[in-house]
Amino acid sequence: MARKVFFSFHYSRDAWRVGQVRNCNVISGYDKNPFYDKADWEAIKKQGTQAVKNWIEKQLNGTSVTVVLIGKETSTRPWVKYEIKRSIELGKGLIGIDISKIKDQDGNTDDTGANPLPAGYGKYLWNNDNGRENLGDWIEKAAKQVDR
Repeated sequence: MARKVFFSFHYSRDAWRVGQVRNCNVISGYDKNPFYDKADWEAIKKQGTQAVKNWIEKQLNGTSVTVVLIGKETSTRPWVKYEIKRSIELGKGLIGIDISKIKDQDGNTDDTGANPLPAGYGKYLWNNDNGRENLGDWIEKAAKQVDR
């Protein structure tokens, strides 16, 4: 049975790096929450706070694990904080992956940001921990830790 995975991240700053993670072959067998473009995300935000919460709830529905892709400013983003909080409340597996050293579309890396996850949750480094090969194992480990 394929797992359904929710990806949480800072959209405007990290979308390119997130695309590199989401498109790696290791997670091709996972059902991933839809990757909306900027126009879709902005349209949802314009509908107000409750609309965003409703969208997040819909995306979290049926997921086993939330993967927080951590860039330089991810920990400051209110919707990322909300997604982490809801994932914990709903008993989802939860991991963080530092994506700051993935090159962006211009070939640049970013500074490492603060970890937004509470103590006790796994955090990995995409480049140093070989995320391209290990992401599937990290997701499985997080799911099993919460009996999903």
